[in-house]
Amino acid sequence: MTDKKAVDKLKGKAKEATGKLTGDRRKEAEGKADQAKAKTEGAMGATGERAKGVKDSLTDDDNR
Repeated sequence: MTDKKAVDKLKGKAKEATGKLTGDRRKEAEGKADQAKAKTEGAMGATGERAKGVKDSLTDDDNR
């Protein structure tokens, strides 16, 4: 997980906790959504890296 994704996840957790403490269901839901977004972006990045690795392993060393 990159630093930005980690920060986004922490912000989401803080928003969720604030929402729970104040009874603000909307803020709580926003926090959960922020966390889910960071998690999804992390998964997409990992998938892209795996795809690049497969492509690299299938290409000829001489790049023909």
